[in-house]
Amino acid sequence: MSIAGGRGEWWRSAVVYQVYPRSFADSDGDGMGDLPGITARLPHLAELGVDALWLSPFYTSPQHDAGYDVADYRDVDPRFGTLADADALVARAHELGLRVVVDLVPNHTSWDHAWFRAALAAGPGSPERARYLFRDGRGVDGEIAPTSWRSVFGGPAWERVTEADGRPGQWYLHLFDVSQPDLDWTNPEVVEEFQDVLRFWLDRGVDGFRVDVAHGLVKADGLPEWDAATEMITGTLAGMNGESRTPPPMWDQEGVHEVYRRWRAVLEEYEGDRMLVAEAWVDPVERLARYVRDDEMQQAFNFAYLVAPLDAAALRAQVEETAAAMSAVGAPPTWVLSNHDVVRHTTRFGLDLAGGNPDGLGADDEQPDPAVGLQRARAATLLMLALPGSAYVYQGEELGLPDAVVPDEARQDPSWERTGRETNGRDGCRVPIPWEGDAPSFGFGPTAASWLPQPAVYGELALDRQRDVPGSTYEMYRAALRLRRELALGSSTGLSWRALEGPDGQVRGEEHGVLAFRSAGALVVANLGEQPVALPAGAEVLLVSGDLQRDAEARLLPPMTTAWLREESPASA
Repeated sequence: MSIAGGRGEWWRSAVVYQVYPRSFADSDGDGMGDLPGITARLPHLAELGVDALWLSPFYTSPQHDAGYDVADYRDVDPRFGTLADADALVARAHELGLRVVVDLVPNHTSWDHAWFRAALAAGPGSPERARYLFRDGRGVDGEIAPTSWRSVFGGPAWERVTEADGRPGQWYLHLFDVSQPDLDWTNPEVVEEFQDVLRFWLDRGVDGFRVDVAHGLVKADGLPEWDAATEMITGTLAGMNGESRTPPPMWDQEGVHEVYRRWRAVLEEYEGDRMLVAEAWVDPVERLARYVRDDEMQQAFNFAYLVAPLDAAALRAQVEETAAAMSAVGAPPTWVLSNHDVVRHTTRFGLDLAGGNPDGLGADDEQPDPAVGLQRARAATLLMLALPGSAYVYQGEELGLPDAVVPDEARQDPSWERTGRETNGRDGCRVPIPWEGDAPSFGFGPTAASWLPQPAVYGELALDRQRDVPGSTYEMYRAALRLRRELALGSSTGLSWRALEGPDGQVRGEEHGVLAFRSAGALVVANLGEQPVALPAGAEVLLVSGDLQRDAEARLLPPMTTAWLREESPASA
């Protein structure tokens, strides 16, 4: 099957697989994944049954933040290959029926970008500096940062430069690493540059863009003082101003929406139904829905769902709130459980936590129960993949990979050093994935080299150890994605919630930890409680995340297990 033109709004129900290029497949044995390695492994994605892949950054970069510090948006970093390799990847993906979404990083550039180098050379008041957020410092000699804003990666969000004459000079804003200066999106040059970058990659055939820090491009006028933390990945989506829910001055400002309306117009110049998906950590969900109005983006990641506790009542509330907010603007919900910035959900759910996202794992931290974590993760996955809308799968989750505990001396996430080694960072979810249990680097590349060390358990979970093995996590994902398509679960128009009546006559619902709903052609039952639940008599079990139990009268769904069923007829619902 190949990708052809047309406007089918494929993204409304798509399952998109995130590829982290450093860690997917290494073709040349240097220990770093690359584009030819990804291209060679694309048949895996077709076999798995996803609709598209999202590529994290592969652009020219000094790699201070694993490629999210871009020095050239129109070229491929030599570590990953060439523009010809990128073209070959897109072409091969399309041959296999896969769409390609690429990462775009518009909030900041690398300090190696030609624009920033020119800004440093040109000096205060120059047009070159106006592309970024340079400001004079406070104090007698400008020795105090312009504001008290803090970096997401720890420490202050301002860095003072040394001017060409050797004197201490202005300060530039960097909401992330010091090597990532923030752009000034009130500057028309910046606006025009990124519209041209969009066209550059659209002309090369990509099907869409994941927009990094989509809520952060525009800052409040005057850069008002703000001395609170600027966390993005938390269990509470912190950062709002108390009960007023006022966004802090660096996040979720009104001006971002004009940027995305212009980008949407650029995409509509092209055939083939291109799309934009926002990485926007905003709260509540009604504010998130503003990013996917019919003249802005098509999707926005649902991080509130990602950090929600594995609790029936909490999840139902989150699903209903999301569905209502997205329906109001005509957009599909978008569900996700893991990505390159959070602890893998197999590990999160193995910890004694109510929800949220722990700050990476160190050797001295509480360690997860791997069996419990995998059981809960499988149940959560089948629940997510049954929901209407689009879903995102992070590379390796189809193998049930846990986060790796990376030795301190091997950590590379900039937040590790910027927080004085108090924050473990995101390296644990970025470790290269295993393909062959007995091969060097578990088949990641032709040698034993790996840019982050792989734990021994990855060999046991390698793809070749799970393919064609009944009940394996990989085969569960394959079956789920096939059934999701056959039953049209992603394109379902809504859910019909159910309560289950057991053989004892007791009705079990969310208060007992049970979520049950009809969606399209399936009845989905997620038992997130502590006691087994009887499945409806006569219903055909299509897929289950674990093993069923039986008693004299019924089939029992164990705790932390999800089942997809087909009832004899819709009328029986």
